[in-house]
Amino acid sequence: MTTTLETWGPVEPLEPALSVRQVLSLERVLAGDPEVVAGADRLDRPVRWVHVAEAPDVGVMLSGGEMVLTTGVLLAGDETAQAEYIRSLHRAEAAAVVLGLGRAFPAPPDAMRRAAERCGLPLVVLHRPFPFAELTEEVQSRLVRRKFAAVSLSEAVRTALTGLMTAGAPLQRLLDEIAHHTGCPVVVTNLAHRVLATGGERSAVDDVLRDWERIARQAGGSEGDGWIRAELGGRGERWGEIMLCGYRGDTAGGRLLADRAAEALVLHRMLGGASAHTWEEQSAQSLLTDLASGVVPARQLLPRARAAGLPVNRRSFVPLVVRDGDPAQLDRMLRLLGLPGLVAELADGATAVLLSLARDQDAEALAAHFAARLRTESGEARTVVASAGPRTLWEEVPAGLREAQHVADAVADSSAALDLPPVVRLRDVHLRGLIRLLRDDPHVQAFAERELDGLLCAAGDDLLAVLRTYLATGRNKSRTAQLHHVSRPALYRRLEAIQARLGVDLDDFEQAASVHIALLAHDAQQA
Repeated sequence: MTTTLETWGPVEPLEPALSVRQVLSLERVLAGDPEVVAGADRLDRPVRWVHVAEAPDVGVMLSGGEMVLTTGVLLAGDETAQAEYIRSLHRAEAAAVVLGLGRAFPAPPDAMRRAAERCGLPLVVLHRPFPFAELTEEVQSRLVRRKFAAVSLSEAVRTALTGLMTAGAPLQRLLDEIAHHTGCPVVVTNLAHRVLATGGERSAVDDVLRDWERIARQAGGSEGDGWIRAELGGRGERWGEIMLCGYRGDTAGGRLLADRAAEALVLHRMLGGASAHTWEEQSAQSLLTDLASGVVPARQLLPRARAAGLPVNRRSFVPLVVRDGDPAQLDRMLRLLGLPGLVAELADGATAVLLSLARDQDAEALAAHFAARLRTESGEARTVVASAGPRTLWEEVPAGLREAQHVADAVADSSAALDLPPVVRLRDVHLRGLIRLLRDDPHVQAFAERELDGLLCAAGDDLLAVLRTYLATGRNKSRTAQLHHVSRPALYRRLEAIQARLGVDLDDFEQAASVHIALLAHDAQQA
């Protein structure tokens, strides 16, 4: 059975490991009337284990993180031994030492207190008789339960992610599941710390990305404050990283979950034949699609753009759309020309390119250079790049992308692109562009149907094609006959048939213009 978000209840991260402060607040410990006499500023140290020991050389038996319980019976009367005892525990990285007052020490020993203060080791004394066995039992049972819970949660995550992969879930679904179990946003990056994908609650992810430049700069540092990383790679090659951003549980549990997430992502990549580069494409596609659609306000998308590596401060943004372009080829072209930008495949065979240029760069010249190199590299002399004017404000980018898409739609018909420049702008599409904008208007649709009614049937398909060519060539009869491989007399008969069916005189400019507009509207609606 596949485990999904719907079948799991709310998942809380494991509570942080027991600290010295938490141990001292346990009901059983409070019964011993504990007093912190040194190292009061170090009480948040994690306690890995509790160890009862009276030997003066106990430090050699520790591995770090232990809370040592002692009566000090073998240290009484020897201040040198008392100080060395504290120093040895400090060298062993003990979490704290708890001294039970009694026959050996009726009051806190000054030598141990001074040594503990110098070492920064918490020293706690118990003023009332206290059975150490109860404390060890209480703390160690809690630690064992925590370890079991950590393993259990780790296996639950593994099971859930394996089920999703078996069902063919996309990368985004896996990341959202990981975020659900960890209770924090997750971010996947490449080796340059560019964000490839994210998971988790959108507002929390946006908060992380808003400060991503600082986070990325510190990515090579030590983990802390819930920022937990795991490497992505295999076969001796490291190609990315997954980060838990603000994990609220203990670091050890977070590392375990991050490792499980990394295993799943690497396996997902191998099973799907994907690559880190493919994830970059998916990230750019999601961003540019959201920008072009206008569903998400542009300002909310700015952190995502910045985290994806797009320069956004004091830049000019040039939206381009290439019809039938290869996104991988366009991305290589940007890298070859040294132009910062994002590339993403949109709907209907269109590929969007968003250039980010310094404001003193010539945007039109660079766009023309890009189009010329694209034509050369692709071997397609008729490749058309549609462009909107440069935008200096990020909030204007969505309108620019929609304008570039509109221009690309207006020249989608290859016959219309024959005499257009390599970089086509709104001013180049004239009436065709206007008709594209108005094609969904019911009045325009009714006008096209009314004007072309005599030809809008199967029998009129050939005549409609002749009419389209005749009007596109400026009513050049010789050129139309040539393109349709018919004699001029044959063309005349077809033109007469067209005029008869439509009830118009194509030699009359106004009537011919009306039919031409109707035909453009009809073609736009069909597209």
